[in-house]
Amino acid sequence: MNFEMVMQELESLGSERTKKSYIRNGAHEPLFGVPTGKMKPLSKKFKNNQPLAEQLYSTGNYDAMYFAGIIANTITMTESDFERWIDAAYFYMLSDFVVSVTLAETEIAQAVSDKWIASGEELRMSAGWSCYCWLLGNRPDAEFNTSKLSNMLDQVKMTIHDSPDRTKSAMNNFIYTVGVSYLPLHDKA
Repeated sequence: MNFEMVMQELESLGSERTKKSYIRNGAHEPLFGVPTGKMKPLSKKFKNNQPLAEQLYSTGNYDAMYFAGIIANTITMTESDFERWIDAAYFYMLSDFVVSVTLAETEIAQAVSDKWIASGEELRMSAGWSCYCWLLGNRPDAEFNTSKLSNMLDQVKMTIHDSPDRTKSAMNNFIYTVGVSYLPLHDKA
C-alpha cells in the first residue's frame, strides 16, 4: 500500500458520527472521523514506516496525522521532527495524544518536553506536561530525577491558575500521574 491507498483506507473507515465528535473537540477539515480502534489493525502493516508517517502527518488531515503517530519510527525521529509535528498540531488531541505520545517513546522525551513546558505556548506546554504523564505511566521510577519532578510539582502549584486552559488540564493530569505512578512523590502530589 502506498500513501494514496492508506488515505483511501482511512476514508473508508471514517464515520459521520465520529467526525462530528472530533469537530466538537476541536478538529477541523480535512478529516474522515476514523475511530482510533479501527486504525490499529491497519497500523500493523505499516509500523515504523517514518517516510509514510511524515507524508500522512503533513496532510493536515486529523485522521492521517493521528495514524502517523501510530506508525512513526521513533528511533529515527529527531528533535526537529518533533518541533515540526508540534508546530502542525492545531488542537490538543494532536498535541497531547499524538505528538506527546510519540515523543514519549524516545530517549529525548524529557529534554524536548522541558523546552515545551518553558515555551509559554499553550499547546506546546500542554504537550510537554502530557509527555511526562505518558513517561511516568510507562517507565520505571528509576528513570526520573526525584528532585526535578518535585520542582515540577512546585511549578504547577505556583503557575496553574495563570496558565492557559489546555495547559491547566495537562498540569492536573501531571499531578495525578505523579501521585499514582511515581512512588517517591506520591504524598507530595
